[in-house]
This record gives sequence, C-alpha cells and structure tokens, in this order.
Amino acid sequence: MRIDKQIIDKHNQGLLAKHKRAFEYVAQDIGGLEEVIEKLRKFQVGIPSWALGTGGTRFGRYGGKGEPGTLEQKIEDVGLLHALNASSGLISLHIPWDIPSDPERIKSHASSYGLSFDAVNSNTFQDQKEQELSYKFGSLHHVDPKVRKQAVDHNIEVIRHGISLGSKAITVWLADGSSFPGQLNFREAFQNTLESLQQIYEHLPEDWKMFIEYKAFEPHFYSTTIADWGQSLLLANKLGPKAYTLVDLGHHLPNANIEQIVSLLLMEGKLAGFHFNDSKYADDDLTAGSIKPYQLFLIFCELVDGMDARGIDHATGLSWMIDASHNLKDPLVDLLQSVEAIMIAYAQALLVDRTALREAQQKNDVVGAQEILQDTFRTDIRAVVAEARLRDGAALNPVALFNELDTRTKLVGERGSDTVATGL
Repeated sequence: MRIDKQIIDKHNQGLLAKHKRAFEYVAQDIGGLEEVIEKLRKFQVGIPSWALGTGGTRFGRYGGKGEPGTLEQKIEDVGLLHALNASSGLISLHIPWDIPSDPERIKSHASSYGLSFDAVNSNTFQDQKEQELSYKFGSLHHVDPKVRKQAVDHNIEVIRHGISLGSKAITVWLADGSSFPGQLNFREAFQNTLESLQQIYEHLPEDWKMFIEYKAFEPHFYSTTIADWGQSLLLANKLGPKAYTLVDLGHHLPNANIEQIVSLLLMEGKLAGFHFNDSKYADDDLTAGSIKPYQLFLIFCELVDGMDARGIDHATGLSWMIDASHNLKDPLVDLLQSVEAIMIAYAQALLVDRTALREAQQKNDVVGAQEILQDTFRTDIRAVVAEARLRDGAALNPVALFNELDTRTKLVGERGSDTVATGL
C-alpha cells in the first residue's frame, strides 16, 4: 500500500498559495526559521505497531475497516503515515504480537518505505497461548521463581528479535502490582523485580539501552511495583549505565508536574525518552495534545533547554514514540494528529527566547517569564511545521489528504492493492 507522489503533489498544489501566505506572515515576525525547519525535518516520531488497529475499553471494541492483520501490513500503514508527514520514520514492535519470521525480509520491507525499527517491547502483562505459567499475580516480581524465569526468558527473546531487526533498545513495562492491602510484600516485590531486570540487563548488547517504564495505577488498584519515576530511576541507577527511565505522559497521577520530572531525569542523564499521548481523568489513550497542549509545550521547553545544555542531539539523543489506543477514530488519522501535535510543540519550544527567559528568571520576574512562554505558545506556527513537510515532499495537510484518499479510493480497506491510484 503505497501512495503515488503525484497524489501528494496535487494536494500540495491546491494548498500552496494559502500556505505561502501563512508561512510568509509568520516569517515576518520570527527570525531563525531556517534552523527550526531543518531541526523539524530531522525529528522522527516512532509509531507503535499495536496502535495501528482499533483499541478498546474494558467494555468493548469496535473494529474498523482495513485493519492490519500482519506485520507486513503494519509496516505498510506506518509507511503511509511517513509518506504523508515525513516524520514517522520509525516503527516499534511489541513481542510476541509482532514476531518477525524472516527478519531480513522484514527489514527490507520496512526499508522500502523509508522505515527503521525503534525500541522493541516485551509483553508480560497477559498470558499467551501455550504459555506454561500464568502472570495473573505478576511476572518479574512474582513470588514463584519459575514465573520470574519465564518472564526473564521472554525479555531475552525480545532482545534477540530486536537485534535481528537493528533495534537498539528494549522497553520493559510491568503490570505487576497488587489490588488489596497485605496481598504483596512491597520490598520483596521490588527486590524480585530488580533481580529479574539484572538478568535481562546482562543480555543487552554493548550499544543497547533498557527503558524502564512506570505507571501509578492500572491494572491494579492498591499498588504497582514500578509506580513512579523515582522507583524507575532507582532501578535504572542500580542496573547500570545502559538503563534509563521512560516517561509515558499518561502514567502519572492527576496534576503531576511532568515537565519538572523530565527536567530532573535529563539533568541526571537518565531520561530514555517518551511515550506520547494525552488523558483527561486517567490513563493514557487519547491523542497527543488533544487535552493538554500547553503541558506538551512546557515539556518540550524543558527538553530543548536541557538537551542543549548537555549537547544532546534533539533527533537522536532520546527515544520519541507515541503510545495510545484508538476506539472511536481511525487509528491512522489519530496517529497523524498526534505526530502533528508533537511537531508543533517541539517547534514552539525551539522558538522560545531563551536569553530573555533566563534574564526574567534571574530577576525573579514572574510575569515576564510567563509572558515569554505564553506568547510563544499562542503563536500559530503550523505553517512552519507544514513547510518542513513540504520540503521533504510530504503533504501540507496530512489529515485532510488521508481523509480524501480514504473517501475516494477506500485506501485503508484495499489491502490487495500495492499502490494508490492517482486519479483524484
């Protein structure tokens, strides 16, 4: 499933005059846009293979048309996203959902779409077919050493699959926890988790990283074994220099100051990267930037400032990935919207007047500092992000073009056709 470049060119021709007016209007007031555009062109957001199909809730799932049924089809879907926005050049696989039977063929297939493989993800939060022992009461923290060994072996297998695909990291997220007081010995559970992670860590290649994710609650209600960034950081520090804390924006208690957490992890050199999403009351399944775009901007402000201070390349220094579930919208549209929100927040953060902000901070000028950030956030820089896409041959408005394709050619539903027709 490939999109003919003529379709994108025709789409862009119809919007080009309007885009030029919008871009020139912004360029009149903002300097240094060329540097910003070049950074945007390099910045890539990883797409998780599990987000390409319709998700669900505890009460139901409403599947959509043309959902990918194979790893090859998932790669094709990400390839379509990347062709539309030029910012989705990475795919992250979840094992055992997406085990590559022929890694070289899969790598070649991905490469033909301009894609490479991001971190691989292990799965010990549910039992698999023909699995000998259950994870009902935990995996890496389990009281039974046989269950812990089974979970460790699975993670080692995931690393092997990742090596075969060219990945350089494994993400470990645990559903381990307890739902009732007294159910679990907290210290023993933490120690069991650490010892299990140490066994996995020993199998990391020298140029690999381990990302340790945390979550305050769910699926358990009383405790989770890695509940917050402090516990993840403690594990990462105990494991060694290849272990880092992964921040999922939806895995925090309400009103947590995520930008401060990010700043401190980056300062300590222990920030792995992000799972981008959004939430209202709890959990993490909404489109990035759909609820709290200002928070997303503030997080990127800390990232840009901290990465520049440490000399870290924005595009490659951290892992950037979406992690969301889609039950109402077409997953591909939702992913396009999320990537757009991320790119806008990143671009806004690049445009903050750091010198003026620093001066305001040193003078305790609270109002001045607030105005500097809010003025930048309120500046409409969508045309700058679109210009970066245009220079890479992608669509000026990826969502609009996808909707047009989906309506006129039933793009997503036609799995048998490799190339979208050009007759729009």
